[in-house]
Amino acid sequence: MSEQGPPPIPPIPPIPPPPPPAAPDPGNRTIMLILAYLGPLALVPLLAEKDDREVQWHAKHGLVQFAAFLVAFVGLSVISSIGILCVFSIFIPFLGLAWMIVTIVSIVKALNGQRFVIPGISPLADRF
Repeated sequence: MSEQGPPPIPPIPPIPPPPPPAAPDPGNRTIMLILAYLGPLALVPLLAEKDDREVQWHAKHGLVQFAAFLVAFVGLSVISSIGILCVFSIFIPFLGLAWMIVTIVSIVKALNGQRFVIPGISPLADRF
């Protein structure tokens, strides 16, 4: 009679490799890119996303765009408040419409990975 020994031990499976490093959350980045062009809310991505250069670029440009339109609104309001130059008050709604269009175009381009460069405003933002 033949004696049978203990059954063979199955081989130990190899250890799986560690998972790749987590990529930045695309949902968080999307929110930050949108906030970058919503006036004073651009401070949120500017202060929160210090490592993401693209978000920083958009936040700086969003702040400068907001400041430029704010200066234009105040300037146009002051000019239109002067008695004889009140005809300039007609342009205030058009300036608001222009700001809204520029903001929407900037957000759409940012979400598509592009940059909306405005002559005169963008070079000013690049200095910061």
